[in-house]
Amino acid sequence: MTVVERVAHARAEAQRETFDRLAHELTDARRVDLDALLVTDAKIGMNRLRWLSTGPVEASSAAVKTEISKLDFLRCLGVEALDLSALPAERRRFLASVGRRSSAQALERREPERRYPILLTLLAQSGTEVLDEVVQLFDQTISGRESKAASKMHDVLAQRAKAGEGRQALLDDLLAIICDMELDDEQIGGLIRGERIGWERLRSAQSVALPPLPRDHGHLAALDGSYGYLRQFTPQFLAAVSFSGGTAASELLDAIGILRDLNATGTRRVPADAPVGFVPARWSGYLQDAAESGNTVAYRHYWELCTLLALRDGLRTGDVFVPGSRRYSDPALYLLTPEKWGVQREEFCQLVAKPADPERALAAMQEELNEALDGLEEVLARGDGPVRLDENGDLVISPLTAEDVPAEAVALKEELTEMLPFAPIVSLLIELDKRTGFLGCFTHAGGKQARSPGLKRNLIAVLLAHSTNLGLTRMADACGISYDVLAWTAEWYVREETLRAANLALITYHQKLPLTPVFGTGTLSSSDGQRFPTRGKSITARAMSRYFANEGLSTYTHVTDQHATYGTKIIVATKREAHYVLDEILGNATDIPITEHATDTHGVTLVNFALFDLLGLQLSPRIRDLGKITLSRIGSRAQVQADHPNAGPLLTRKLNTDLIAEHYDDLLRVAGSLKFGHATASLLAGKLSASTRQNSLAAALKEYGSLRRTIYAARYLSDPVYRRRISRQLNKGESLHALKRDLLYAHEGVIRGRHLEQQTEQAWCLTLMTNSVVAWTTEYYGLAVESMRRSGRRVDDEVLAHISPAHSENINFFGSIEVDIDGELAQLGPTGYRPLRVRDTLF
Repeated sequence: MTVVERVAHARAEAQRETFDRLAHELTDARRVDLDALLVTDAKIGMNRLRWLSTGPVEASSAAVKTEISKLDFLRCLGVEALDLSALPAERRRFLASVGRRSSAQALERREPERRYPILLTLLAQSGTEVLDEVVQLFDQTISGRESKAASKMHDVLAQRAKAGEGRQALLDDLLAIICDMELDDEQIGGLIRGERIGWERLRSAQSVALPPLPRDHGHLAALDGSYGYLRQFTPQFLAAVSFSGGTAASELLDAIGILRDLNATGTRRVPADAPVGFVPARWSGYLQDAAESGNTVAYRHYWELCTLLALRDGLRTGDVFVPGSRRYSDPALYLLTPEKWGVQREEFCQLVAKPADPERALAAMQEELNEALDGLEEVLARGDGPVRLDENGDLVISPLTAEDVPAEAVALKEELTEMLPFAPIVSLLIELDKRTGFLGCFTHAGGKQARSPGLKRNLIAVLLAHSTNLGLTRMADACGISYDVLAWTAEWYVREETLRAANLALITYHQKLPLTPVFGTGTLSSSDGQRFPTRGKSITARAMSRYFANEGLSTYTHVTDQHATYGTKIIVATKREAHYVLDEILGNATDIPITEHATDTHGVTLVNFALFDLLGLQLSPRIRDLGKITLSRIGSRAQVQADHPNAGPLLTRKLNTDLIAEHYDDLLRVAGSLKFGHATASLLAGKLSASTRQNSLAAALKEYGSLRRTIYAARYLSDPVYRRRISRQLNKGESLHALKRDLLYAHEGVIRGRHLEQQTEQAWCLTLMTNSVVAWTTEYYGLAVESMRRSGRRVDDEVLAHISPAHSENINFFGSIEVDIDGELAQLGPTGYRPLRVRDTLF
């Protein structure tokens, strides 16, 4: 039996086994329901399969209600009762992926043994995804209206300030008279009522007196203007979604139950015993004033708004969770169970070199802190360096001077640029595939093994269409491959899974190049967000006037000190980048041994400082206004200042080490859950960062992070070489951002994909293209340097370290695109490379 026959036999057996394991769920009634998904429904103008697979593109009341209708439809099909545990998770994911990519007609043509398992797994996955989308849209819609209310409030405050300018001027004049010690009391009254101020001015100021503002400056009152809009979907949302929570959320859950009953019965008056303990102090005055005045309508509005906002915040922190959800489930499910943790604790502590005993851990960190403070004390004692204390004892941190790039490095880069061959971007990809085979990583989503002769050509065209932003339509015109062929290739071959695999192949090849170690050790990396404008509505797009004319999104990328990009993620531009810092480091499938990571201020939280250390990693951020952050001490103020007279007074806060010790094993369990892939770092870090004071685990984690941040700050401030090293790494990320902007040139660099999946695939195509340019340039830099050295020229590695391979001068991104693989390979020399150019000649 040939290999092809064996593969076909194995696939047939897998399909048969899959059907047999799901047979108990495939009743006659369910088969009818599954087949009905493929038939066009006149009510919605499309088949239900396509309807379920079409995600929302904006956060609005209509979008929330549409997703709720999907949720109701899925529940009517009994999705919540489906038990697909007989299939491995990877098999379920595979079948659902095939279902999403297949048309209704293609599924109808499949035999029942293949069709029904695909539709069943797709339904089960849709049930969880739609529930998550419902809750996410609720959050975004509520937050959008709250933001508009805040803008309205600021406008009112500005108008109020403008209207009060006359009263402010009057107050200044009054104070000038009253504080004049040479005037008698009788003279003061005469001057105020007479020649200096006058009755007319006093009465005018009294007539324009404004009522005092509430504690929130009118924010909730402004949000009340959106009450009618929110009522368009919140009753349906509360009726469709179930909530649970711990004791900290008990009052809020009671309030949600009361609000459900009010919506169901049409009752307008809020019961007198309705809970209000969850209402923030800044808003309690609204309820009190409405209750005292007997205004039941106003009380209902404010109480309902407070309940909805508290629900949103509870979902973010994990105090409130949604049974059956993936993103909003019980936070305890994100952690290893105590039983599993008991088995894996020792292994984890060995992996990250952390003691399991809290006393030993705290003693080790006390020693680290003292050592770091000794270094800072020595720097501050000099009193004349870039880091010093002023006459008031405040910390002064002078900015680092610009890095002095040797003139020799500038000249060498110009010389290397003249030696490198010119290459169209298509030729570069063909050449790299010959040496790395990265195009072979693009496998068919349906598991097919046969590959057509033209597949590589089609893949290159699709990758270029996405990474240059030309799109498939324009690429079809430019390369002569039909749009249908490109669209089919993109649908079945180009997805995040295969893009990651291809990217890994390029990074692995780049690591092995002789010149790569010159750029860095590969143990240091950095991450930063890059913003791109968007066109059309998308739930990932946000308006930020500082960056976009309309709306845009961020791509958050992770870059090694060898200039390789090993992680890419689409995030909402207004979200905190810090939540996503650990994702790609922990999910790093390369052989890059990352031990230290740099970010800018946006990537810093106390939770991140804690998690990095607990995972055996070092977080090394460049923090804006570092001198103004709160530093913490372990001992008493007197003891710390006695040991470190200059540095000690900077440590203004005492740590709660008892809290750390009490929860130390739980802190290790959180880190272990991330290390062993039990939870996503961004999901867990986001909830822990937003957690309330009642969450003692989050509080302990932040105490731990405060200690680690203090140790880091002391080391960072005392070592200018370390500070410059971090800045140099962050600059490498910026150089790759510039290369990406050069690549994404078409349609003014505007991202036109509306759904997260489309945007993610385009971002990974851009990352793949960036790494291709870096690998190709690094390789040819190495060939050029080798040629120089063979001719007797001395080229020091210290000089080469200042030259970035994020270089596009020798690569043509524009012009006609002709994908001729055989023709391009024929142009390579006998060594398999393009010949270097002779100095001062074109070829």
